[in-house]
Amino acid sequence: MKAENDPVFVGSQSFDDFVLQVRDFHGSAAPGLVLGGFMVEEARRHLPEATIFDAISETTHCLPDAVQLLTPCTIGNGWLRVISLGRYAVTLYDKYTGEGVRIYLDPDKVEFWPAIRTWYMKLLPKKEQDSAALFAEIKAAGATVCSMEPVQVAPHLLQRKGRGGIVVCPVCKEAYPQLDGRICRACQGEAPYVEGASGMAPPVPCAVSVDQAVGRKALHDMTQIEPGKTKDAVFVKGQEINVGDICRLQQMGRMRVYVQGVDEDPDGEGGAKTAWVHENEAAEAFATAMAGPGVELRLPPREGKVDLLADRDGLFSVDLDRLEAFNLVPEVMCASRHDGVLVKKDMTVAGTRAIPLYLSRHLFWRALSVLEPGPLFTVLPLRKARIGVLVTGTEVFQGLVEDKFVPIVSSKVQALGSDLLASRIVPDSREAIVAAVRELLGLGADLLITTAGLSVDPDDVTRQALLEAGAEDLLYGTPVLPGTMTLFGRIGSVQILGVPACALFFKTTSLDLFLPRLLAGRTISRGELARMGAGALCMQCRTCSFPKCPFGK
Repeated sequence: MKAENDPVFVGSQSFDDFVLQVRDFHGSAAPGLVLGGFMVEEARRHLPEATIFDAISETTHCLPDAVQLLTPCTIGNGWLRVISLGRYAVTLYDKYTGEGVRIYLDPDKVEFWPAIRTWYMKLLPKKEQDSAALFAEIKAAGATVCSMEPVQVAPHLLQRKGRGGIVVCPVCKEAYPQLDGRICRACQGEAPYVEGASGMAPPVPCAVSVDQAVGRKALHDMTQIEPGKTKDAVFVKGQEINVGDICRLQQMGRMRVYVQGVDEDPDGEGGAKTAWVHENEAAEAFATAMAGPGVELRLPPREGKVDLLADRDGLFSVDLDRLEAFNLVPEVMCASRHDGVLVKKDMTVAGTRAIPLYLSRHLFWRALSVLEPGPLFTVLPLRKARIGVLVTGTEVFQGLVEDKFVPIVSSKVQALGSDLLASRIVPDSREAIVAAVRELLGLGADLLITTAGLSVDPDDVTRQALLEAGAEDLLYGTPVLPGTMTLFGRIGSVQILGVPACALFFKTTSLDLFLPRLLAGRTISRGELARMGAGALCMQCRTCSFPKCPFGK
C-alpha cells in the first residue's frame, strides 16, 4: 500500500485528473469506473511489452468505459468484447494467440476495505453510502483489491467474423448484414420497441349470409364437428357454394360465411396481398422449411394446418431450441411428438399453422427466419449394428448367478433391427475385461454394450478397464431412474453403452431410451442428459406401456 501522501496515478494521469476525466466521459464519477482504471492498468502491467491486445469485460457496468478510456480497445472498433457474465473482471489478451491476463475484483481482498465492500456487495442503498470514504479507499487500495490469473481466450473469440453482404430487409425495407438471416434482427423480434405501433390493420374478409353465398367461393376451410364421431373440413378454401349447401352450413351453426370478394384475386387476398399472408400459404411455407430428411408433408393444407409425416421408420429428432423460438413468434404455432421417440412410416409427427386467417407478412418472415438455418424435424434411420455384449461380474463368470443380461439385451437389440454378434462373460478383472473388449472388437462389433460393474462397489472396475482398452469421451451418469449409472463412450468409431444392473430388474430403463439414439447416430451430450431429468423418472406402473408413457420425454 502506498503512503498516504504518495502521488497516485492511473496510467499517466494523477488520480484526481482521472476522476475528472471519468466524470466528463461517463457523466458522473462512478466508483466502478475509477476502480476499473486501476484494473485495466494492472492488466497492462502483466502483458509483455509491445503486445497488440484486445479486451473482454465480463460486465456491462462501468468497466467497459474504463477500457475505452485507457486503451485503444472500444466497442466500436470491435477490439473490446462485452460478455455479460455479471462478474467485475477485465481481460487483456494477445489478439493473435489469445494468451492474456484476467483481473477481477476479489471478494476476499475487499473484506479489508469496508467502504469498498459496502459498495461492491450493495450492503447499503447508494444514497446511504459514504462517497468520500469510498473514493478514499479506492485511491488507497488501487489494484490491491483485485486478483490476477493467466488465461487462454477461446479460439472462436479470436476469429474476426465479417458482416458479409448488405441486403434490404423485406419487412422494414432497411439495410442489414445478410449473415443475420432472411430478415433483419429487429424484425426477428430483437427491436427494443413496442410492436404494432405503426402496423397496418388486417384485411377485413367479406362476410355474407349463407343464402347470399350461393355461387361464391369459400375464403377458408370450414369444419364440422360431431362430438365423439368426426371433426373435418367439409368445405375447403376456394370451393364454390351451391344451393344445396345452405342447409348444411346452417346445421353447422354458420349463418354467415366468409367468401372471396368480387374484386379480389383468386386467393382472396386483394390489395392486402403484399402485407398479409393467408393461413394456408403460411402453413405450407412453414412446414416445407421444417421438414428434414425422413419427413414429408400432407398437402394441401386442411383447416389452415399442414401435418408432417414420417417418411420412414426411425428415430424422430427435434431441434428443441428452434422449435421453442418458432413458437415464441406471435400468431404462429407448431406442435410435435417428443424428441427421441421411435416412429413408423406415415405416422404424423408434427403439425403447424398460422393462428389467424391472415398473418402479417412481418410475422410470416420472422417465423421463416427462425427456420432459416435448417429443418426442425428429421427421422433418422436406425442402422443395423453388429453388437457385442460384455457381461462383467465374478459371480456370473463362476456360475454362482445365472446370466440374465444377454437374453434381455439380445431381445431389445433384435427388436430394433440389429444383430447380436457375440457375447462374453468375464470376472471383475481389468485384464479380463480389456481382453474381452479387444476380442469383441476383433470379431467386428461396431457397438459394444457392457453390463454391470458400473456402481461404486470397490470390485466394479468396468470403467477403468474400458479406459485401458482405449475408450475415449466417456460420459458417466444420467439423471434417469432407473439407469443413473449409465455410461457412454467410444473406442475409435465403435460406440460404447454401459448398462447398469437395474436392467435386470426393471422392464424399462435407460437402455430403452439411449439404444435407439445410438443406433440412429445421435451424439449424446451432458447438456441433453441434463434436460432429460424432467420426465426421466419411471413410474414403475404395474402394466408397462412404454413407449406410450411420459418416461424419458
